[in-house]
Amino acid sequence: MARVSEPSLSARIDQFRRRSGSELGPVLPRHPEVASWRTATADDIDAVHAVMVAADRVDHPTWTTPRDDVADTFDLAHIDHSRDTVLALDAESTVIAFGSSFLHPSREGALNVHLSGAVLPMLWRRGIGSAVFGWQYARGLEQLAEAAGALPGVPGEDWSAQLRVYAEESNRGNQRLAESAGLAAERWFATMLRDLTDGAPEVSLPAAAQESGLRIVAYTHDRDDDARLARNDAFRDHWGSLPSQPESWAKFVGGEFFRPDLSRLVVEADGTIAAFCLASVNEEDWASLGASNSYIDLIGVVRARRRQGLAPAVVAATLRAIADAGLQKAVLDVDTASPTGADALYEGLGFVADERSVALVAHI
Repeated sequence: MARVSEPSLSARIDQFRRRSGSELGPVLPRHPEVASWRTATADDIDAVHAVMVAADRVDHPTWTTPRDDVADTFDLAHIDHSRDTVLALDAESTVIAFGSSFLHPSREGALNVHLSGAVLPMLWRRGIGSAVFGWQYARGLEQLAEAAGALPGVPGEDWSAQLRVYAEESNRGNQRLAESAGLAAERWFATMLRDLTDGAPEVSLPAAAQESGLRIVAYTHDRDDDARLARNDAFRDHWGSLPSQPESWAKFVGGEFFRPDLSRLVVEADGTIAAFCLASVNEEDWASLGASNSYIDLIGVVRARRRQGLAPAVVAATLRAIADAGLQKAVLDVDTASPTGADALYEGLGFVADERSVALVAHI
């Protein structure tokens, strides 16, 4: 019996678009409380940020999105806000909602689109978010179709595509919106806090690690790209993780919030990075949390050095640096089903779980 070939990636995406009624691409929405709709330009950075912060203060009161996080997306070559972000404006031309659809530049067997957006909280539950999401969803599928069509050859069953949305666990409205479009909850993440007013835990590298030449050092910018490559190796089997690209990584480690003085690396005798704990400080979040704090952005151990006791030591070293800087708390986010058992590791270092968020995904 002849083997039935699987449809190509492009064919699967086209089928998905037809089933969802999105085959014509995004069309500017209509809503009785929105005076006009348009796509975004760099002149809209502050307006978009204002909507995002207003929603942040309700969704997760302990932190807000820095303006630079919004501004940086306007500098990235793979994002075109004139096609990728829609704005809802009121009669005074004030932005009251926005939605973005960002296609990740990685092309390693998968195409990934992240949908994000916000509505001013005083206008929640009026259908504006649904109108925005409909546009985002159609744009995301259009991006996947365009990217699949530009791939060499005819990508088949070995390629995948997905749309992804993150929502706060407490915001059932956002979750229901994504679920109504066929996305399903797939992973949960927890924000964890560590009080440092009584100091940081004392954890050293295991004797075997020290004997092999491993040591903990402060982060320095001459290791920027080495750290990116170590991050990509450490996270390559983590759920939803995609390779960090040089352009976006440079913005992260070169940004005003990143703190190399608080960040720590575990390096081999020859200087190769074996583990890392990278931290940042955004003083605008201090009032929201009620304490000065540092956010730990990334913790990882390269695959060849896992399960050798490096992670507790490098995190503890960063916590000591944060405490020595006079900051009261450390904050991080963790995948609750990480293959490395990270949540148990952080609990062992004194972190306590706080807020939770959920990732919802549509697989194609």
